[in-house]
Amino acid sequence: MADNELEGNTLSVYAFIVRSDRPVGTRDVTRGAELSSTSVAHRHLQKLENLGLIEKDNYGNYVLKQKTPIEGHVWVGKNLVPRLMFYSFFFIGAFATEVSIILLSLVIKNLVVEAGFLFATVITLIAMLLFIIEGTRLYRKLNPKRIANGE
Repeated sequence: MADNELEGNTLSVYAFIVRSDRPVGTRDVTRGAELSSTSVAHRHLQKLENLGLIEKDNYGNYVLKQKTPIEGHVWVGKNLVPRLMFYSFFFIGAFATEVSIILLSLVIKNLVVEAGFLFATVITLIAMLLFIIEGTRLYRKLNPKRIANGE
């Protein structure tokens, strides 16, 4: 399967079907993936069916046939999480460590924090925020209903 086949609305539809605990119809997909019409949903469902990722059941609803890796994302249970979110966790840890060292320097007189360390801490903060913002943006794009419903 080509990586570029699962992007945009097709990826949103696929992520919605993976999260669903039951077979879904075209109307369910239209609402769940926030698509403009059932014909748009049908087109993306057909594409996923042709890729062999979903199939129709005896009642004409769609069910997951295969969960596949998605470039730039990681499956965590039934949730598709952008890899950027995991990068942000690294920077959160680094930032917390750097702030701890700065706070310790206020208590321990022999521990001196130089200007270069403070500059590195600011860079870490900026990287952390960028990864969190971009990762959250991608996550919300794939999970619009879950975010809106507070799930």
